[in-house]
Amino acid sequence: MEELFPPTNWHHHFPFLDSNSVGIIEKLPELYHFWNSQINVISRKDENQIWRNHIIHSLVLANVIPLENDMRVIDIGTGGGFPGIPLAIAFPNIHFTLVDSIGKKIKVVKAIVDHLNLENVYPVHNRVENLIDPYHYAITRAVAPVKNLVSLTEKLWINKNDAKIYALKGGDLSNETKGYKTRLHSINKWLPQTYFNQKFIVEIKLF
Repeated sequence: MEELFPPTNWHHHFPFLDSNSVGIIEKLPELYHFWNSQINVISRKDENQIWRNHIIHSLVLANVIPLENDMRVIDIGTGGGFPGIPLAIAFPNIHFTLVDSIGKKIKVVKAIVDHLNLENVYPVHNRVENLIDPYHYAITRAVAPVKNLVSLTEKLWINKNDAKIYALKGGDLSNETKGYKTRLHSINKWLPQTYFNQKFIVEIKLF
């Protein structure tokens, strides 16, 4: 079972968080515990590690992405709402569209967004290649290889010169990133735990 209390001083890793955001984020484990008992949106093996594997892993993206007020960010294949929901809580003045092709997962995302009154989150049940609204950046967690991410998002950008995807991935990425404009940020730079060894933020420049 998921313990409902956060690890001590977890928010010290994320200086961009204010006390209000910390309070809201600390409600997430209980909400996901409730919904996962009804609709499986987090793997059972991960359910007792929601802080490390999902919440903290999502928030680390903000140490790299140059976020500014009123930006539009799309979370591709959001699943149960990661990394989008923790980041949306942290940055209430940025607009996050969370898209997934699996309806039951978006149902959970909508329920959590409504419960927390997150007015800057827009859950969408669709495939990303069907969307037409433009965005500044895309975020994702190991949904598809770099090649596919580039192809799926080619029409989604507000400013092509600045368009980037920030993907959470792990392992040896040398073959996957070959031929693309990428930069790897090692997550254990900010989170020095064994779990985050060989886990990266892959920054992909599109054009």
